Amino acid sequence: MKTEECITLLRVEKARQKLYQTQQRYGILTHPKVIEQSVALDHLLNQYSYPPRIS
Repeated sequence: MKTEECITLLRVEKARQKLYQTQQRYGILTHPKVIEQSVALDHLLNQYSYPPRIS
């Protein structure tokens, strides 16, 4: 696994933990802060799933 992939996976895990904590804090999945963190996690997951191609 490349260093960049490892870094992305660490960011994904941190974002996942933050999402869980945010949901616990606000209590509902539809709170704007929870949605904001969910979008951030989705972005990181997309980066991991579809890494940029080098031409």
